[in-house]
Amino acid sequence: MIQTLDLRGRHPSRAELADLVPRARVDVAVASEAAAALISDVRDRGEAALREQASRFDRAEPDSIRVDPARITAAVAALDPAVRAAIEEAIARVRVASQAQVPPAAVTALGPGAEVIQRWQPVTRVGLYVPGGKAVYPSSVVMNVVPAQVAGVRSVVVASPPQAEFNGEVHPVILGACGLLGVEEVYAMGGAGAIGAFAYGVADVALDPVDLITGPGNVYVAAAKRLVRGVVGIDSEAGPTEILIIADEHADARLVAADLISQAEHDEIAAAVLVTDSEPLAERVRAELDAQTPATRHSARVVEALDGRQSAIVLVDDMSAAAAVSNAYGPEHLEIQTANLGEVFDLITNAGAIFLGADSPVSLGDYVAGSNHVLPTGGQSRFSAGLGASTFLRSQQIIRYTHEGLQQVAPLIRNLSDAEHLPAHGDAVDARFAE
Repeated sequence: MIQTLDLRGRHPSRAELADLVPRARVDVAVASEAAAALISDVRDRGEAALREQASRFDRAEPDSIRVDPARITAAVAALDPAVRAAIEEAIARVRVASQAQVPPAAVTALGPGAEVIQRWQPVTRVGLYVPGGKAVYPSSVVMNVVPAQVAGVRSVVVASPPQAEFNGEVHPVILGACGLLGVEEVYAMGGAGAIGAFAYGVADVALDPVDLITGPGNVYVAAAKRLVRGVVGIDSEAGPTEILIIADEHADARLVAADLISQAEHDEIAAAVLVTDSEPLAERVRAELDAQTPATRHSARVVEALDGRQSAIVLVDDMSAAAAVSNAYGPEHLEIQTANLGEVFDLITNAGAIFLGADSPVSLGDYVAGSNHVLPTGGQSRFSAGLGASTFLRSQQIIRYTHEGLQQVAPLIRNLSDAEHLPAHGDAVDARFAE
């Protein structure tokens, strides 16, 4: 079912490892032309374009693109009590963890009368995209909305595709999650068109443009986010979900297999990777995959994902080599299931989120760990972080010098401005000390 990549006895360079690790073939660029056309159509024709796109792609046309707040209130009341309790607990935990991500203001004194103040300002308005498709994601509402609120964003807007099953309405559980979070501005729109609507606004549904767009989606959503970047900010271009598990001979093969399957059920191109120095463990995990997969609800999807080029069991010589493979891969989700967790953890540099020990599965992080599950994919954890309160904040530097403080550094400014052949810079300072 799942391929084996044997790296034992090999010592590949970092660049060679990057080429060797299993990856899905997802080229956002191939969707750019189609995404650009959908965005342009929304800019030109507004609501009419959004309705046509809903009929074409979602096979459902909403009564109203903008959801009536009364429907949100009704959705909250209709939530299954057990589901509501789980959403509320997730909200509480993510809120507490997100609060730790807000840096305090800081004043740095560089001398008498010379201060630089660092402050963090939230963006004014954000558009949060919650995908539809193969599953319903109230957890994505929580993961996007809560850190924005913690950061102090005043205007939060949610978009999610209309659902044929619910007569063109946004999924009621999505609406219920929005209601529990106090979000009243929700739109039944999806795909690249929704991203374009966020970026440029749609006057005939009273949608004002946003400053920042966050949230996962398919390749067309990723392409649309790339196209509007610069007009608005984006969090990342989310790709297929990934799990990489580093495990040694002491790991429980049953649990390792269960965790690989849990991510494989997301999508046929989801990546599930095990890196181990134990061939016996690898064989036990393979046997468990064969045993557990037929019993899971989305077994056909899981089989396709595990059989794809993006999934593999990778055999290495030792845990140092396992960490090197993981760092080259830069996984969205990294689990470490080894006898000595700290020893392996200390070698890890690149990962969206790290789950330590057998009792910290990725499923925990997907829902109620308190961490955020919107994470960099496709190796982007090498240079970017997951979604958090800081995503919605901008660092601003405030410079406050007194006359005496400026006088102390005026000669330095003159020296540098003359060296750069920009004498007016120095003149602007000297003018403040002219008799």
